[in-house]
Amino acid sequence: MSSNPTTLFSPIHVGAIEAKNRVFMAPLTRCRATPGTDAPNALIAEYYGQRASAGLIVSEATQVLPTGKGYVGTPGIYSPEQEAGWKLATAAVHAKGGKIVAQLWHVGAISHPDLQPDHVLPVTASTGYNPGGTLYTQNGKTERIAARGLETTEVKAYIAAYRHAAEVAKRAGFDGVEIHSANGYLLEQFIRDSSNKRTDEFGGSIEDRIRFTLDVVDAAISVWGKERVGIRLSPVTAANNATPDSNTQATYGALVEALAKRSIAFVHFIEGNTGGARDLTGFDFAWAKKTLTAAGVTYVANNKYDRAMAIDAVAHGSADAIAFGVPFIGNPDLPERLLRDAPLNAANPKTFYSEGQDGYTDYPTA
Repeated sequence: MSSNPTTLFSPIHVGAIEAKNRVFMAPLTRCRATPGTDAPNALIAEYYGQRASAGLIVSEATQVLPTGKGYVGTPGIYSPEQEAGWKLATAAVHAKGGKIVAQLWHVGAISHPDLQPDHVLPVTASTGYNPGGTLYTQNGKTERIAARGLETTEVKAYIAAYRHAAEVAKRAGFDGVEIHSANGYLLEQFIRDSSNKRTDEFGGSIEDRIRFTLDVVDAAISVWGKERVGIRLSPVTAANNATPDSNTQATYGALVEALAKRSIAFVHFIEGNTGGARDLTGFDFAWAKKTLTAAGVTYVANNKYDRAMAIDAVAHGSADAIAFGVPFIGNPDLPERLLRDAPLNAANPKTFYSEGQDGYTDYPTA
């Protein structure tokens, strides 16, 4: 008896989530949340509903606390207003047969007092860490500043905040959650010894530096079960001016092994530098794929994949699914276009982080 070959367009079980294809939509910050409440709205619901043909949508990063905000217009997932807004989005996706998970996020030092409650310092793993660079706040363009290290008791309160956000996501109708532990944000600030100089239970050894992330994963599992929890990792990225760990393979290898033991639904890897070069060294992604596969964990690959690369990766088993970012902005029907090898609309970067429907919900389908 012969079986159909696995392709980019084959269904896949991601833990308990049944995805109709392996063309996943990567989290894409679009800055359209309602000012004042940081709640999703009808426009955001329309945007996600348009893209429901993805095998799995990972929502834009959504802050688990007011202190987690690092950009104007990003949504939260901790208040009743935000829960109601996300219900609109999940209903729009489910009405078209799609699946969507919420990405839980805290930017840590990638913020500024202008974006913080009561104009306080942003928080991070260790006092004095400043990722540098500029950002835009409601007061215009400004420079980032040195952040404040969280106290041990505060870290534990933040773990509880992630658990609460997971509960909000569940009530809002999501199909699961993805923990954002990539791109130089708070959890990655704890993972890397370049930014974590702590001496408590959340710093020092590899085991202690990855503890915060694993405690957040466990908190999400306590709400959702392991079959509906995923995580995003970027072992070698320099996004947000993140400095590499002194031993990337050992640090992220330990984290991958711990995630494999938990048999979570998926690990979503940024292979290379986020949105940039894929050929960076320091971490063995093939080893990670083998380790996760042995534990039944779905390996989702991300970073500048085109159609041919994606088809080849799934066909040869180097990835179970491919997450596309910018192509989904311009092509709400991306899976169909890839299946037919149809031309793709070019996305307009000038509208990525603006307001309204222009460059958001007005791209045509094939």
